[in-house]
Amino acid sequence: MEYFKEKEIILWDFDGVILDSMEIRSLGFRKVLSQYPAEQVEELLTFHKQNGGLSRYVKFRYFLEEIRGEENAKEEVQQMSEAYSSIMRKKLKSKDLLIDEVLEFISKNHKKFDMHIVSGSDGDELRYLCSNLEISDYFLSINGSPTPKIELVSLLLSNYSYVNEKVCLIGDSINDYDAAMANNIEFFGYNNSDLKKKETRYIENF
Repeated sequence: MEYFKEKEIILWDFDGVILDSMEIRSLGFRKVLSQYPAEQVEELLTFHKQNGGLSRYVKFRYFLEEIRGEENAKEEVQQMSEAYSSIMRKKLKSKDLLIDEVLEFISKNHKKFDMHIVSGSDGDELRYLCSNLEISDYFLSINGSPTPKIELVSLLLSNYSYVNEKVCLIGDSINDYDAAMANNIEFFGYNNSDLKKKETRYIENF
């Protein structure tokens, strides 16, 4: 594919790029926060949709501290995140949710490129899902939160001694774009036309 002719390493976001999961992710927030006022939950869902690449830990903390004005919410954030992960492990392990054209590209090219997942999703949950979806073997590593994505990318570049010019990140959110820019690697937008507004390359299809 001409997009990647000068690349050797592809870093993949997960939700919205490999797995069509955004509606189920939103449902998970609704379930975990069902005891709270509806308008507060809707405010959190707006934040969630605008910041797809951020972890649930950040989002639940935002909900409690910024929307509800609560302090010292660390324990509650952990409890909410665990409840959320339990729902996601059940709801997201269907192969029907895999984005076909992306999976086809990955399966055909995983030996040509070094491929890694860098996601805002919980790392343990992500590895569980990839195993159930039978895609783990396509990737040299599968990385997620609570480590922020900017740091995940930085660690990969360092640990594998990658040359930045040979690396790209494919994502569907502004947070993916920010992670690529912060680490001086090329970004390719996908599955979010708002990213066309950025001075970056955009993949219409694979």
